[in-house]
Amino acid sequence: MRDFRARTNLRRVRRILLAPLAAVALLIGLVPAIAPPAQAATLFGHDVSWPQCASSVGGFDLPMPPDSTQFVIVGLTKGLPFTENPCLASQVAWVRDRSKPAHGYTMAAFPTSAQLSTYGSQGPWSTSTRAGRLSNVGYAEARYAVATLARIGWRPPVVWIDVEPRPAQPWPSGNAAQQRENRYVVEGLMRGLRDNGYAYGLYSFANGWQEITGGWRLPGVPVWATAGRLDYPDEALDRCTQASFSGGRVYLSQWYDDTRDYDRTCGTYAFSNLPIPASTLSNSTADFNGDWNNDVLARRSSDSTLNLYPGRGNGRLASRLQIGTGWGAFSALETVGDFSGDGALDVLAREAATGDLWMYRGTGKGGWSTRVRVGTGWNPFNAIIGPGDFDGDQRVDVLARKASTGELFLYAGNGSGGWKGSRRVGTGWNVFNRLIGAGDVNGDGRADVLARESSTGYLWLYPGNGSGGWLPRVRIGTGWNGMTAIMSPGDLTGDRVVDVVARDRTGALWLYARTASGGWATRVQIGTGWNGINAIF
Repeated sequence: MRDFRARTNLRRVRRILLAPLAAVALLIGLVPAIAPPAQAATLFGHDVSWPQCASSVGGFDLPMPPDSTQFVIVGLTKGLPFTENPCLASQVAWVRDRSKPAHGYTMAAFPTSAQLSTYGSQGPWSTSTRAGRLSNVGYAEARYAVATLARIGWRPPVVWIDVEPRPAQPWPSGNAAQQRENRYVVEGLMRGLRDNGYAYGLYSFANGWQEITGGWRLPGVPVWATAGRLDYPDEALDRCTQASFSGGRVYLSQWYDDTRDYDRTCGTYAFSNLPIPASTLSNSTADFNGDWNNDVLARRSSDSTLNLYPGRGNGRLASRLQIGTGWGAFSALETVGDFSGDGALDVLAREAATGDLWMYRGTGKGGWSTRVRVGTGWNPFNAIIGPGDFDGDQRVDVLARKASTGELFLYAGNGSGGWKGSRRVGTGWNVFNRLIGAGDVNGDGRADVLARESSTGYLWLYPGNGSGGWLPRVRIGTGWNGMTAIMSPGDLTGDRVVDVVARDRTGALWLYARTASGGWATRVQIGTGWNGINAIF
């Protein structure tokens, strides 16, 4: 499916393309027969795109799949975003005439300067930061694909996103900062498909994904994994069973020769519909309802109900929604991100009577699945915070302060609802009366912590070093002892910069928006009557 190379080398293009089916592959001796799993028969199909078009419209006259193909994945672009497969309509007609189940796929790419200028304002994120504009370009790439589908009257159940290195319009990938920018583009594309009601997944391979995104871990997003040219007969099957490039479940695998690309289903997947993934908002621990805007959770003092205040993406909160009762039993509550590894964000809650730590698994839609006990003996800690990925393994972690000593401990998450281990990462932290797991506050891609000093009211930024330690602290505020609650929902304003929310003694709730340059925007009141809340997280 790497059709972007076709312009320069037909042989290489054919390696890139999208086509056949294993039934045919078996007949011509490309791969041996593989016994299907007991739960479902393996299906074999092909992917196609503009190289299957006639040369008169810029294609290479490559063959369409044989009629025996069991499914087809059709490319929407001519190798790059904001282009259209010139024979898309006829290829879709071919699929329909043969009653073949089909998906679509679209190419992702880093924008040119002209595209950034044109499309950087055409999306849901703020245009005030480069990160927001890049996210909007990805969103526009998705909208272009959706418009293409609408024009030909086709609505496939899934649109896959192709993320690969390419010589034309290459991804900048020389350092971590560039890889973060690449992720913003891909993330925008995912959100654009989601907002238009499309399920989506990712097509790539391990080295390419690492080069472009830094190995971005997205366990909740489906994967279509390529084996390339087969080095051994069962390599395509291995792609079904080995860990994927992004940590997501592999639903399809692919391999190719000089003429066609071949695809197969994995495990129990029958080329049916896929669920729309939960939000994959970068560095977020607080998008609880899955709408790609960070939220605020709060427990009411009067009735111990838990309430969701959905973020609107513009610094404001929507009306509260009750999402739980009986939450007064907990003496610590924290949004930690995707602790369970299913793609949806979770909450950790410590039970006061027992010291047990519970994971409340979010559904990604503002609700809960079954809770799981993930720890015992947590009552010695007087602060439990979720900064995100603190040790750099792309799995969310927890920091906990021991009340008796002021020691700070890192409890490293294993990405599947458990722990890799714990170790001390600081002493003397009892001088602070509020710790906030804010995420990446300074924009360097690493998780940080905010701490309010009891004696002075100073607010300190403790930057994480990305490997479970600290860089020199920085004072970023004074006078914060006037606030009775301080938390960070992540980016509340839609500019991809982490913000802070605080309640004053009158019960007013204030947004302290951070700027991309590391300062504060003018604070904005976003709520009243919050003195009736005894936990904001």
